[in-house]
Amino acid sequence: MLRSRLSSDEGSASLEFLTVGMILLVPLVYLVIAMAAIQGGALAVEGAARQAARVAVQAVDAGAADAAVQRAVFVALDDYGIDVDAASVSVSCAPSGDCLAPGERVRVSVTASVTLPLVPDVLALHQAASVPLEASATQTVSRFGAGSGP
Repeated sequence: MLRSRLSSDEGSASLEFLTVGMILLVPLVYLVIAMAAIQGGALAVEGAARQAARVAVQAVDAGAADAAVQRAVFVALDDYGIDVDAASVSVSCAPSGDCLAPGERVRVSVTASVTLPLVPDVLALHQAASVPLEASATQTVSRFGAGSGP
């Protein structure tokens, strides 16, 4: 009688359900969290590039433009919790190269890296487990003169 009790399958369905559920649920939850972090980073980089391009074309001189671009990128990335020190910003102008000339197209590119959540700092794994993101935006300086606004 004891032998038949030990070999029966009664009560094992709940244990199997919990085991399989945890094996499938934990990676799925982590995937959702990781994708949310990457999407947030993508929104941050795109918003930073767009806003930086907008303020660059409205500046009155080159020094003000550089400061406004850096400030716009800092605020946009900081809002999303992205490390601002690891981000890079590049500004290019076409066709003449003078970013304040009327009709000039100013292109701002922002590159940042998003670290995946719950990655430990052991052996610098957070650097290997990061996703690089890049976005760029282009705005045209008003033909009525630099700093005149849209």
